[in-house]
Formats: sequence, structure tokens, C-alpha cells
Amino acid sequence: MAELRGFQNRGSDVRLLAPREGKIFQRAQAAGIPATHFQTGGLHFPFEAIRLARWLRRNQIQILNTHSSRDGWLLGIAGRLARVPLIIRTRHIDVDYPNPRLSRHAYTTLADHVLTTSEKIRKHFQEMFGLPDGRISTVPTGIDLELFSPSGAKANFPAGDKPLVGMISVLRSWKGHPVFFKAVRILKNSGARARFVVVGGGAPVERFQQLARDEGVDDCVTFTGHREDVPEILRALAVLVIPSTKHEGIPQIGLQALATKTPVVGSDAGGIPEIIRHGETGRIFPAGDTQALARAIRETLTATDATRAMTERGRAYVETHHSLDRMLQMIEELYRRHLSA
Repeated sequence: MAELRGFQNRGSDVRLLAPREGKIFQRAQAAGIPATHFQTGGLHFPFEAIRLARWLRRNQIQILNTHSSRDGWLLGIAGRLARVPLIIRTRHIDVDYPNPRLSRHAYTTLADHVLTTSEKIRKHFQEMFGLPDGRISTVPTGIDLELFSPSGAKANFPAGDKPLVGMISVLRSWKGHPVFFKAVRILKNSGARARFVVVGGGAPVERFQQLARDEGVDDCVTFTGHREDVPEILRALAVLVIPSTKHEGIPQIGLQALATKTPVVGSDAGGIPEIIRHGETGRIFPAGDTQALARAIRETLTATDATRAMTERGRAYVETHHSLDRMLQMIEELYRRHLSA
């Protein structure tokens, strides 16, 4: 949505192709961005590829940018059938593929260029698929610095006078919720004064609530489900925790937290250390190490002067390297370079 709105504001004619049930489809419609739906089921695949190829030709699409696996294959084939001048394949997470020879076609045959959000993903994909430097780039995620300002309203949580420590992410196994709950138990048993919150939807929340009960921390952890008021939530947190165990690229929530000057503790998984630099913009712990996570949270809450200095450097870092305008400019330069060629 940030790319769509950004390029629309820059004068481009932007469209969205997405499954009708997807939240992005609904958000695009609400924002006045033309949205066309497609289906990705097995039997629908060949018919949808032909239909979408006709749509691409009819609307004279010059640039097609796919953002997930299923649409990468479906729209990649449709784009080639329609002879779209430039097809970009964007990857946000770091994953392995069981059959790299087959998967390679999604990043070569069906794409002219690959965009990643972190250097770790770029290097991994280059090694996995043998992509030359000219076929893959890293474009840092862009943040709306005005929306994610340190000043502004704060979300209201039942924490009393205790500092609030939380996670904000989709509910997925690799996001590290079990690690977080174990660290909460350690902090609770040591008498730490804090409340904890888990924000996000995705997998059934009951599964994660049971994990909290298993650790005996369900009495001090609040589950909110999906929320749209992320800037307000970040301003209410004393610590944001990103305990991912794998797959992580550059987590947008980490950049958003830096922008709001919210202290961050993150694991060393994926591209997290590229933005949460230990002792500089936040604190890093070894992925899966619950004792180390508990220590990092406690230190963040108690070493207030050092933590405050990190948040100041974090905001300056995002302003310099991860603004929305910078991201859009880098992508536009890439588009123009390929189209002119």
C-alpha cells in the first residue's frame, strides 16, 4: 500500500491485483486505488493466467511487481504472455526452497529483476539461484516518518503504572512467541515490574493463549488481536520485542519502532541486526535464547540513559536511511533504468 500510494502521488497510474478476500484488496478500494481480483487455486491457474494476461495487455501495464509466492508464479506467467516490459519479483522474508532448480524460474524466467528488503536475503538468494549482481537489488523498507512520529497519542492498555513490554506481529510459529512467553516467565519469577501485550492476528489466537498458559504467564499477558493503531501502540510500549527465530527480512515493525523512539530488543535472526544494531539503536540477543532475552528486556527497562540514547540514534538512523521517500526514489530509479534499457 505504501508503494501504491507513493507512486500514485508521484503521478503514476497504479493498479492492484490481489485475491478479493485479502485485506490489501479492501484497503486499496478504500483508498481509491483500482483493484482487480484473481484466484490462485490449482484448477483456476491456467485460466487465470490467460485472463490476467489479457487484463495486463488491455491496461498497457509497463511494470508488474509481485510480492508473494503464488502471485509470483501466476502473474509472472501472465506478464510474460502479455509481454509486460518489466517484471519485478520482490521478496520480504528469507526462506529456503526444497527444489531450488524449479523455484529459480520464478526469479529468472518469470522476472527481470529481484528486489529484496535486506542484504542477508540478497546474498542468500544470489547463492541459492546463482543470480548475478545486475539481476538483484536491496531496497530498504520505507517508513512514513510523520505517521510514526515520537509525539502523538498513545494506546490505552491496562498496565497501571507498570512499563508495558510487547510484541507486534502476525501470529506465526517463526515469530518467536514461545520464546517471548518463556522470557516473560523468567521476568515474572524474578519480580520484574512489567505488563506484557501481544498484538496481531493470523493463526488462531487460542493456540498462542495456550502457550502463555503453559508458561504460567496468562495473568500478565494481554492479547489484543489485529490492531490498526500501530503508531499509538508503539508510543505506549516501554519495550518492543522482536524474537523471531527465522525467515525475518528487515522487519517493518522494527523500523516503525525506531521512528517512534520505542526501545527495541530483537533476535539476531535474518535482517534484524541490520537495523537493530546492538548497543547503538537497540539490543540484540541470540535467537531462541530465553535467558538472554529476559536480560535484554530487564536492561532496557533499568538502564534508562543508555536506552534513551539508543532511541535517539534509532530515529536519526531511520530518517537518514529508511524514509518512505528514499524507498520510493530508489525503486523509481530502478524502474526507469530497466525501462530505458
